[in-house]
Amino acid sequence: MPPPRALFAVTAAALTSVLLAPAPVSAADVPGPGSYYVQSATTGLNAADSGGAVVQHRPRGNEDHQQWILRSRGSSYVLESADAAGRCLGRSGDQARTAACDGGDAAWEVTPAGADRYTLRAPGTDRYLTVGARPAGANHPEQLAVGAAGELAAWYLTPVDPRTGPMPPQDRRTLDQVTFLTTHNAYANGVDGGFAPPFVNMFPNQTSGIDRQLSDGVRGFMLDVHQTPDGAILCHNSCTLVSRPVALWVDLQRMVNFLKQHPDQFVTVFLEDYVDPGVLRGELARVDGLSDVLYRPDRTGVREHGWPRLADLLAADDRLLIFTDHSRSSDEAAGLTRDSFGVMYQREWTVENHWSMGPGIGSSDWSCYSRWYDATTNIPLTRTEGAFRPLFVMNHFRDATVASTASADNGKLADRAQRFCRPAARKKPNFLAVDRYDLGSPTAAVDTLNTYVYP
Repeated sequence: MPPPRALFAVTAAALTSVLLAPAPVSAADVPGPGSYYVQSATTGLNAADSGGAVVQHRPRGNEDHQQWILRSRGSSYVLESADAAGRCLGRSGDQARTAACDGGDAAWEVTPAGADRYTLRAPGTDRYLTVGARPAGANHPEQLAVGAAGELAAWYLTPVDPRTGPMPPQDRRTLDQVTFLTTHNAYANGVDGGFAPPFVNMFPNQTSGIDRQLSDGVRGFMLDVHQTPDGAILCHNSCTLVSRPVALWVDLQRMVNFLKQHPDQFVTVFLEDYVDPGVLRGELARVDGLSDVLYRPDRTGVREHGWPRLADLLAADDRLLIFTDHSRSSDEAAGLTRDSFGVMYQREWTVENHWSMGPGIGSSDWSCYSRWYDATTNIPLTRTEGAFRPLFVMNHFRDATVASTASADNGKLADRAQRFCRPAARKKPNFLAVDRYDLGSPTAAVDTLNTYVYP
């Protein structure tokens, strides 16, 4: 029997060992068995089987070999390809490869990494599934790697068939739980005025004016605004040769008038913005009653506490939200930022998928990936910041508007929103942006999305 001092030393050492040892990961800390997308928390792109190489690809729903079936194997886990029985997400040297599911190179220790993220570690090593480091002036490489821990080694396990809940009652739902029908190039309608040179003017994105769009239930409006000697004008690409163009303030006045007549409604405007901030400020000053309904999320703690209830916004008369795609940094260099007069910088408050599904006719690309992922920018659709979840703008239109194509595409809107874009962003779309909202069934898609929430 050891003397008392030695016994105390042994006991203290044992206690220290217990206190400092990492807590074991229980099965309850890891998602249950099922089908998942293995999605980079850095890029928002998915791990895909590409001929045996495991690479990151744009999310494509159930296409492109991006679904993996998670199963436990002893104290570790395997992720079997949903398209190749017996082949699992694994590794070979420093590269991610598919491997035989019963082999050692297919096993991973799955550990929570906070904010619904996980790491996948090769058992008994300090090597993790990771995105490759981003070279200067380039995207992250497609090929996934096996390397050191860090932010590039954080992954979402996004369910293929996620759990959803019923939409809260009208007085409880928050702004980010609601989906709004949105018109792409809403001004390019051939009714309110000209929007492009004569030939292009023959192919409007919409066929109803702003007033009719409002009465039909459109609540999001995408507007291209250009600077001319007459001020801020709504035109496509350029206002040269455009007959009877509409000024921005005219369409904004239509929306403010509608809100005054309908106090239970909320409207959002997205500006593709090519004007100087001073010109834009002057244009907004021409809109009678704008300040009465303009919503300023930058002044109400949204980034700290999340989006407020829509009912509270309506009660406060905060019912018109305006975004710009302009750069904050260029405005700071000019000495006047747009949010100083109530226009929010879209990249700070939203995420948005790539704007085009392809040409006006022919095959389409249904993949859903960030519009703001390139050699200079990395804003994944999955971005979250604590309690703040950016609003998700889902684009669903082509390079050019052809009525038959728009009708077919709009008929598939709900399917793409739920199977492709919802898992890609890990959130429900808040704005469904379409051409020719009068064709297909975009209103039905909005109604469907407004029956549930996606936690």
